Amino acid sequence: MAELSLSPRALYEEVAELLRQRIFKRELVPGSWIDELKLAEEYGISRTPLREALKVLATEGLVTMKVRRGAYVTEVSERDLADVYHLLALLESDAASAVATHASEAQLRELQALHNELEKALSNRERFFEINEAFHMRLLEIANNRWRDQMVADLRKVMKLNRHNSLLKSGRAEESLAEHRAIMAALSARDGDASAQRMREHFRNGLEAAA
Repeated sequence: MAELSLSPRALYEEVAELLRQRIFKRELVPGSWIDELKLAEEYGISRTPLREALKVLATEGLVTMKVRRGAYVTEVSERDLADVYHLLALLESDAASAVATHASEAQLRELQALHNELEKALSNRERFFEINEAFHMRLLEIANNRWRDQMVADLRKVMKLNRHNSLLKSGRAEESLAEHRAIMAALSARDGDASAQRMREHFRNGLEAAA
């Protein structure tokens, strides 16, 4: 890999993103020890920006720092996963209700366009993940609560540690798509209560598949 040569602040942020993507892609698997010397050599950097990057990932819940043992990719327990899905269901169902009642027609068309892309991506797992997340994040942006957005972004990073397991289960991608159709129908009908309920069901079913 080419050496990184950015300013100190930008450098640790870039390293954090590189490691974040390696974790999401399972190149660094949950529970595995992170070899700081090896990574510093691979990236052509000192251990200082690498350690700063690991601190960033630790605050996001992706890395666990253990005294005298170093950094490990976080393992998500069943309780952790249940807690994360519970909070996401609360936050995103509230956002769905707000979007149903307050979004402009143009904004609903944006969500419909993303949903249409999701329909086309069913046979492409990575593309499906990408469009699915884009739909949820755009819905949150339209709901327009930056504090909720920040909390959801952090929770979704932890959820991604397990997301491949959930959608790889037989039929889960098809079920998830059907749930998205129901969410989109409730949003289009401007039914806040139904939108919130469909979103809660989406996360409940996602947790059952992930467990």
